[in-house]
Amino acid sequence: MTTYLLIFATALTLAIGITPVARRLAVHTGIVDRPSGRKLHQHTTPLLGGAAIYLAAVIALALVGDRFYVPQVVGIFLGATFVSFLGIWDDRWHVSPPLKLGGQVLAAALLVATGVQVEFLPHPVLNVALTLLWVIGITNALNLLDNMDGLSGGVAAIASAFFLVMAAYNGQFLVASLAAALLGACLGFLYYNFNPARIFMGDTGSLFLGFALAAVGIKLRFPANEAVVTWMVPVIVLGLPVFDTCLVVVSRLRRGLNPLTTPGKDHLSHRLTHLGLSQREAVMALYLVCGALGMVALLVMQASRTEASAVGAALAGVGAIALWQLEFVRPPPPRG
Repeated sequence: MTTYLLIFATALTLAIGITPVARRLAVHTGIVDRPSGRKLHQHTTPLLGGAAIYLAAVIALALVGDRFYVPQVVGIFLGATFVSFLGIWDDRWHVSPPLKLGGQVLAAALLVATGVQVEFLPHPVLNVALTLLWVIGITNALNLLDNMDGLSGGVAAIASAFFLVMAAYNGQFLVASLAAALLGACLGFLYYNFNPARIFMGDTGSLFLGFALAAVGIKLRFPANEAVVTWMVPVIVLGLPVFDTCLVVVSRLRRGLNPLTTPGKDHLSHRLTHLGLSQREAVMALYLVCGALGMVALLVMQASRTEASAVGAALAGVGAIALWQLEFVRPPPPRG
């Protein structure tokens, strides 16, 4: 536990120290986000906060972490580094959606090549396919969730905290160390990113966090329970970005829009502000939802298959009702 605390504290300190440097560098290099009709911020804001998150997490693990299984660590960090640089490129010069998706597939393939993959399905091809779907899906879910000050970073921090507790409880050093580094880096960045934000993480940060959390979810194991139950846990912990992505995809397809290329104010956070909440209140409400899902995941971690299935079915039902209410009963404007 001491090692995890050291990794967390190191990542937190580094993020607090590096983020102002990243902010100045972003302004100097022109990597900034300018206001527009579809965006909530009113002032030009630097975008390199994700680089600070990445550096804080990686340096903390390099300085304090040990006892890693090298091939899998190499795969995780090569993939995470690749999507981070893809994010920097997109923040500065913009990358076409097909190229961005291709880069994410390549990064996910690096995980599979080094043994970081789903293993509970009966055929190797199915395991590889589900691994790619999970990694690419969660990577993009965190990217889509980065639509309001403090939202993506805060949700990533809460998810990392629950992954840390679960991994430490089950003696998984690699997973717990990664989660501790992500938690510290996210909290250090949130000091500057909470509303009103002085810096954004940009695609650099959201792609890195999504990829890293997806990899942590794959590596999380509960030896005392069944594989199906084990796999429900990361899905529940990351249930908020999964739901937001489903909501946006359904909404845009229903309105005849391309869900991958059409931006808009149709995310869950935006809809909460349409219901009368301020931006801060909407973000805090979603933090509470993410925390509640984490608590449910802690219960599922020790549940039987029948109990876990009942919980999963209940959550799926609540999600379906929420999607129906938000999209069909209170639909968003035709275009964001």
